[in-house]
Amino acid sequence: MEQQNTLTKLKKYARKLKQNLFVLYLSYKDHRVPWYAKLVAICVVAYAFSPIDLIPDFIPVLGYLDDLIIVPLGISLALKLIPPYIIKENREKAEELRKNGKPKNWFVGGLFILIWILLAFWVSKFLYGIFH
Repeated sequence: MEQQNTLTKLKKYARKLKQNLFVLYLSYKDHRVPWYAKLVAICVVAYAFSPIDLIPDFIPVLGYLDDLIIVPLGISLALKLIPPYIIKENREKAEELRKNGKPKNWFVGGLFILIWILLAFWVSKFLYGIFH
């Protein structure tokens, strides 16, 4: 019961942080944001909006690490690097953007597909070497 309660709290926390993705999406395009904050924001937004996860959700435990830990930590870091007045301005703009649905990042999705194909190729080559 305690584990389920902790998981529910983590999911709620992650959902709350994910609401800030649209703020980051707008902020990394803002010329007033420092380059290092833009770099973190771009990485977080690209990964979060990717249609494919680096760690698929069907893998037990590990599949949810990106949703519950990696993405929220990235969002928190990016928000700390962006000046508060820019975040405040972009929150209002983000409400409108959020209503229209989240954008997809097919480049990052394709990159993850390529990583999985290369991994499958490497594992098959490794296994072929062991059994032949």
